[in-house]
Amino acid sequence: MTREPLDAVLRHAVILGTLAVLLVPAARGSSEWLGWLPLWLVGMPLAAWWSLRRFPLPQLDMRMPRRRRSQALRRVRGQRPLRPARVARTQAVGR
Repeated sequence: MTREPLDAVLRHAVILGTLAVLLVPAARGSSEWLGWLPLWLVGMPLAAWWSLRRFPLPQLDMRMPRRRRSQALRRVRGQRPLRPARVARTQAVGR
């Protein structure tokens, strides 16, 4: 997901959560399962939004060849690459 749609979703979550806490008295309380509701309605979306603005998502260079681009995408997403990188012949022989 690129930064702009995620930024908009988090901004809306912060706005809606803040309005819920201000306008709905039950949203200011605590839940047995979730804990303190203002933390989840305002605090967590605000922390996620701040971290997105402060530490932006990495941008990939789309000029890479297709195979290398897909491996780079897998690395960014935390997945394993399809095959390990090939070792150069000079390194494999021990030169």
